[in-house]
Amino acid sequence: MNYTEGLFQFIEKSPTPFHVIDNMKQELEEQGYKQLLEREEWKLEHGGKYYVIRNGSAMVAFRVPEGTFSGFQIVASHSDAPCLKLKENPELWSEQAYVRLNVEKYGGMICSTWFDRPLSLAGRVMVKDGNSIETKLVKINRDLLMIPSLAIHMDRKVNDGKSYNKQIDMLPVLSGSVKESGEIKAIIAKELDVETEDIYGMDLFLYNRMKAVRWGSEEEFIGCPRLDDLECAFTSAKAFLTAGNQKNINVFACFDNEEVGSGTKQGAKSTFLFDVLWRTNQALGYSEEDFYRALAGSFLLSCDNAHAVHPNYRQKTDTTNCTYMNEGIVVKSHAGQKYTSDAVSIAVFKMICEKAGVPVQFFANRSDEAGGSTLGNLAMAQVSMNTVDIGLPQLGMHSAYETAGVKDVDSMIRAIQEFYQTHIKANADGNYILKE
Repeated sequence: MNYTEGLFQFIEKSPTPFHVIDNMKQELEEQGYKQLLEREEWKLEHGGKYYVIRNGSAMVAFRVPEGTFSGFQIVASHSDAPCLKLKENPELWSEQAYVRLNVEKYGGMICSTWFDRPLSLAGRVMVKDGNSIETKLVKINRDLLMIPSLAIHMDRKVNDGKSYNKQIDMLPVLSGSVKESGEIKAIIAKELDVETEDIYGMDLFLYNRMKAVRWGSEEEFIGCPRLDDLECAFTSAKAFLTAGNQKNINVFACFDNEEVGSGTKQGAKSTFLFDVLWRTNQALGYSEEDFYRALAGSFLLSCDNAHAVHPNYRQKTDTTNCTYMNEGIVVKSHAGQKYTSDAVSIAVFKMICEKAGVPVQFFANRSDEAGGSTLGNLAMAQVSMNTVDIGLPQLGMHSAYETAGVKDVDSMIRAIQEFYQTHIKANADGNYILKE
């Protein structure tokens, strides 16, 4: 089955982490999953299906088998992407002719890719209703903003390389006429059908309005915003919902704030995953000893996209550990453990992929260049288990519009389905048995 169109629809509906999690929530509930609130007592049943949301932007979902379990089988991805975030007092008046918005950079974005393309705003809004505060999601579904480039006639050296001042160069234009202060709040209030004075807080982000497309001579490539890491979030969620396991607890985790270091209550560095696993164990009537035994027998797939070889910059990738789009799932390794893959976890995942009939590629950074990091090593500070870092190969990572391979979407879903439905049992330290 080709899931590309489903990926496109998901990304179109998910301009911010809040929308990502809300869309996942709707799909989980359609399949009978029950929401658990962290502030309430948990009463769980064998055979039950549950999910937990933190901050509206991170989620952990899990399915309990009918009988006893020996561990947790976890797949983790993230909901955020590099972009521009609106500051609290956003309007800037310029030359009595324009209103611009005061924004700041979120994550390691490629600034130049945000120029000269239609943009809009999305996020969450806190609305006062009597004595209560309610969260509402907003997505302005029209071309609202643009960041115009400076003409080459005024910057003759622009093609020789340019450094962008985030406070000056990256400000989007909202309006061609000067209006009263509070224009953004008025636009949001109209969009939500609420009174302006009832808006008490906003987390708003700029998002790229360009549609996802298939391109290439055989339409073998995907062009799309936010592929890092919504491609992995989408594929792992689809696999989670379509594969069962009667020996272990299947867990789907989607964290926020990976692009800014994960050091938040909803990030991979937080106690979120540990809290859910610990409370699940307790609510099912198992002891603390049982919990740590289960962790020791658990396994994590850390899913975050990987760099494909760029045809114009082959020298930027390792000689032998380099990857290509449409040629399979990427296993990432790093001697300094920015990627947590090791011989044990790689071997287990290779067996999973063999069973699924999915090709595997290997990625390592050039030894003379620093690479990025991901979720696995951060999450393991709270819950220690064997982990392999994987992803799908792409070009233009952290661009406003990225490229990936069509075939890889299906490959990832098949591999994660196989992972979830395989009983992975730790027989001894470094030894595993894989059973259906």
